Amino acid sequence: MPKIKTHRGAAKRFKVTGSGKIVRVKAYKGHILTKKNAERKRRLGRKQEVSAADKKKVRRLLGR
Repeated sequence: MPKIKTHRGAAKRFKVTGSGKIVRVKAYKGHILTKKNAERKRRLGRKQEVSAADKKKVRRLLGR
């Protein structure tokens, strides 16, 4: 059976940590930042773990 190719779009959006968690960047930090307060922008800058419901799908896209 051939190897699964990595989905390049997913590879740019998700990273696998050393412990095996899949992390992603939060949405809504791209533009229109003037009306968002500093605390909100700080929160949006943090990484977040992918939800349990999506983990299997994302792992497959990453070829793992």
